[in-house]
Amino acid sequence: MANSFDWHKEAEKQWDERSAFWKNSSKEMWETGSRKSIVPFFEKHVPKHSSVIDAGCGDGYGSYKLMKSGYNVTGFDLSSEMIEKARNTYRNQLTFKKSDLVQLPVSQESTDAIIAINSLEWTEEPIQAIAEFDRVVKNGGKICIGLLGPTAGPRINSYPRLYGEKAICNTMMPWELQKLAKEKGWKLIDGKGVYKQGIEESNINNLLVELKQALSFMWLFMFEKEKEGSM
Repeated sequence: MANSFDWHKEAEKQWDERSAFWKNSSKEMWETGSRKSIVPFFEKHVPKHSSVIDAGCGDGYGSYKLMKSGYNVTGFDLSSEMIEKARNTYRNQLTFKKSDLVQLPVSQESTDAIIAINSLEWTEEPIQAIAEFDRVVKNGGKICIGLLGPTAGPRINSYPRLYGEKAICNTMMPWELQKLAKEKGWKLIDGKGVYKQGIEESNINNLLVELKQALSFMWLFMFEKEKEGSM
């Protein structure tokens, strides 16, 4: 049975099944919940009117927020149900396309920036997604990644692997992603933690970055694909 496991198909199936729940929850997450700081963080580093790929756009609310902030956004998601909901909600405002993140249907070095919020973990081999992001982003472009931190409940999705079972989630530590990005040649521009209620930023300001990351629900990274000849 193990040989018959198809990560791609299983991931699409599970996210199709979650699409209604996600649609009902995403607006609150982006407006007042764990994702409310993402657009301001993005705006600090990516000029308005930039072309942006939303890699793992879900129901499209994050893409919509970025569009309203002045960006030219195209959303991509593996789930047919998510893409259908996004298209139906934001018809004539945004473009959404069904696609695996490791094989985006766009030309090399064709976008100014990529944003991937809690989506890199859902790829079978995250290093392939990183390579694909590197392929499609222009030299000097930005890559914004939101990674579930050690205190995030959704990390339980990868737990079955401890039993030798198949799972469609590759949770990783923030410092592991940072190492992968460095090996790819990306420059770390900025980082920001998102924390659960009960953790005040004033209580952690003096901690080392690794300790701040260890307490995070999500860690936001901003990387830059360094221009050729800048090394």
